[in-house]
Amino acid sequence: MKVLKNVLKNNLNIRTQKDFPVKGVEFIDITPLIIQKDVFKEIIDKFEEEIKNKNVNYILAPEARGFLLGSAIADRLNIGCIPVRKKGKLPPTTVECRFSFEKEYGKDELELPKLVNETYKNKNFYIIDDIYATGNTMNAMVDAVQKLEGNIVGKGVIMNITELNNEKALFSLIDIEEE
Repeated sequence: MKVLKNVLKNNLNIRTQKDFPVKGVEFIDITPLIIQKDVFKEIIDKFEEEIKNKNVNYILAPEARGFLLGSAIADRLNIGCIPVRKKGKLPPTTVECRFSFEKEYGKDELELPKLVNETYKNKNFYIIDDIYATGNTMNAMVDAVQKLEGNIVGKGVIMNITELNNEKALFSLIDIEEE
């Protein structure tokens, strides 16, 4: 892994595992960044600075590592956090919409929960996730929110694997290439 950009002052302690979850994929584990309280605080501080003036109503955070970041950032900004769940994790009556997409190693389905006492229409959302690889998860979330007439006002990740995508409108703390 070659680091192209790193805006964090703290040390990068990232673990990788080749051939996980399937052969040919290198899993990047951001857990050490979250375990270290100073690094986690710095990550949340950077996202707060990025988002605070964007008129965001909700953070959208996909399962599972997005939950950790999204809820902490939403709390800091005093806004709601919407956990985007894997198919079947929500009761059918609480699902606003379901969408499918291709990942690096297979197909996946996510569900947006219904909002309490309101709709997605005309609301502003910022998507937070841990790693941006091909972008299919995030792009599927953008499409789903737009179909519900909501607005995506930004997207951000801890780490962007630049060689797998050509995303220019993405806030990232660390840009990497695989070696």
